[in-house]
Amino acid sequence: MRVIFTRLASQELEDAVRYYELEYSGLGRRFREEVRKAALRIAAYPQAWSIECGEVRSK
Repeated sequence: MRVIFTRLASQELEDAVRYYELEYSGLGRRFREEVRKAALRIAAYPQAWSIECGEVRSK
């Protein structure tokens, strides 16, 4: 399974990374890494979350 970020979601992630970097040096990088790890967990265990709508799942 692949986790796909829409263009808007990717932009929101980059905005959050920049914001966290402004708050504390290195925090944006750590945040991005946690998002990456979460995406890998979702890809590895796609059935672990409840169905929200169609094929969309959420926690």
